[in-house]
This record gives sequence, structure tokens and C-alpha cells, in this order.
Amino acid sequence: MITLKRYLDQSTYRDTCQESEYGLSETILKAYCAGLTQMGECGVDACPDLAPEFSRGLKRIVESLGPLPAKDSVIASEDAVRELLRGWGKQVSSHYDQKASDVKDLLLVMTRTAESLGNKDERVARQIDGVSQQLKSIVNLNDVSRIRASVEASARELRESLSKMTAEGKALVEHLRAEVSTYQTKLEKAERISSCDALTGLGSRHWIESRIQERIVAGSHFSIVLIDIESFHTVVETYGNLVGDLLLKEFARELRSSCRFTDIVGRWGSDEFVILMDDAGAENRPQVERLRSSVSRRYHVPGRTGYVNVSLAVTTGIAECRGGEDVQELIGRADQDLCRDKALRVREKSA
Repeated sequence: MITLKRYLDQSTYRDTCQESEYGLSETILKAYCAGLTQMGECGVDACPDLAPEFSRGLKRIVESLGPLPAKDSVIASEDAVRELLRGWGKQVSSHYDQKASDVKDLLLVMTRTAESLGNKDERVARQIDGVSQQLKSIVNLNDVSRIRASVEASARELRESLSKMTAEGKALVEHLRAEVSTYQTKLEKAERISSCDALTGLGSRHWIESRIQERIVAGSHFSIVLIDIESFHTVVETYGNLVGDLLLKEFARELRSSCRFTDIVGRWGSDEFVILMDDAGAENRPQVERLRSSVSRRYHVPGRTGYVNVSLAVTTGIAECRGGEDVQELIGRADQDLCRDKALRVREKSA
């Protein structure tokens, strides 16, 4: 990552700083913030399970800069990004080390079971071979009593070998079944964790994108709705991150309870949510308006010095899936509709 402190100390930057008393030109600030945002999006490809927290950390840093940050704020943001990257790198390394360890454990169990089965079969084979040799020796006997006694002894040994092989086989199968069940539980738990947003409990962005892709491949008729909480960064700046997280949890619960049973609800970003509806876009607009009315209300959550009341309002964007488009194109159209709704709300407030 480019060291901004070095750039800020250069004389060419001091000349540029004459444009603004806060230090950074608008072009440099936009490029820096865009780089941080892109870094967060790349984190989804690197490790989808841990990417949401990484993206939230980068977004907080971008929001902390403001429109015209001072030089000290930019230098502090660089240190914050460095620490965030180091911490996230350690988490990703530990995450994949744990996955590799689980796979190694499972392979060891299967290897030991295979070795045990192989040794068992070899031991039984030797016992059966001994019985065969005894049976061959009977041919040379003339005493019927001795022949009968030898056959009975051989039969007993054969039954004991087969019974022991059966018992050992059952024990090994039960052991392997228990081990597989344990790892299946671990995998199911990992899938549940990756499919849920850690803060709100709604579907994660990666999981929602997968559901959208499944419907596109199947040629299903559906729409998506993007929901953005207006001026949520101002709420966080006023009351702090803890109140912001509690508000997002309460908002998510209200949103989920206001949706239909067939709707799939997820968290798209910091203060953005997405709903997947199995209806046409035009048919969904009355339902979306009811949702807007339901979730746009005053929320009561604990703060630093007591409970606070915060009014939240939302803007929405709807897009119906068209044949031949991918997930990003569909999301892009919904985002355009969201921007139009934001502009409409601004005009209504200023009128």
C-alpha cells in the first residue's frame, strides 16, 4: 500500500494543499477511499467467511476521513488500515490452518481404519490358510475318529476367525461412522456460520448472492429489493459504534418480521440490506412500501449513559431479473433505482 505520510511530507503535496486548509485534494481523497473500498471487496474472494468484518473496518476508516480531512487524520487512517490488515491477515491464516487441520484429522482416521482393516484381513487369511492345511492333512488319515476330531477343530477355528472378523468389522464401521458424524457436524456448523451475517443473524452477502445465482441459472421469475438506512453514518458519529450495532440488530429483526415467509432477507453491507422476492418488480412495490412504513420508525436501544431513541428512515430500490443478465447487472439496476429513490426523498424534504 502507498505510504501517504511520505507523500504528505513532500513539497509537491504542500503546494497542492493550498487548494484546501484540510490537506488533501478532492481527487487524491477519492482515489484513496476507492482503493480502501476495493480492498474490502477483494477480501470476499480471499476469505468470504471473514470478509464482512474486514469490509466494515475499512468502511469505518473511510467514513472517519470525512469530505476534507486534515493531514493528521489521513496519516492516522493509514496506521489504522495497516493494523486492520495485520489483524485480518492473522485471522485468515488461523482460519485456513484450522480447516487444514480438520481435513488432516479426517484423513488420519480414514487411513488408520484402512490399515486396521488390511491387518485384520491378513490375520484372518493366515488363520484360514492354517485351517486349509489341517484339512489337507486329513486326507492322509485312516482313523475315522481322528478325521472327525480334526474336522471339528478346523471348523471351530474357522467360525472363531469369521466371528472375530465380523465383530471387529462392526466396531471399525461404528468408529468410522462416529468420526464422520463428528466432522459432518463441524462442516454443517461452518456452513451455517458462513451463511449468516455475524451481527444481525440475517443471510450473509455471499449466501444471498449464491441464492440469486441459483435462481438465475434455473430461469426463475424473481426480484430483488435493496434497502439503505438514510444517514446512518451520522447516527454512528453521534452515538458511537456500539449503539450503531444495536440499531442494526433491532432494524434487522423488524425487517425480517415485516417480510413474508417466502422472502429471503440478508445484509448487503454496513447499513444496506437486500430482499429476494419470488414476484415481479411491479407486483412487489406495494409490499415494499409497507416494509418502508414498518421499518421507518423510532428505535429504543441502550447507549453509553442510558437508553437513546433514534429515528431511522430508509430508501429502496427494486429490480426484476431479466433473462441473460448476471448477478452484478441485476444488483446494478436495483442500485440505480435506489439512487432515484434517494433523490426523490431529498426533493420531498427540501420542498
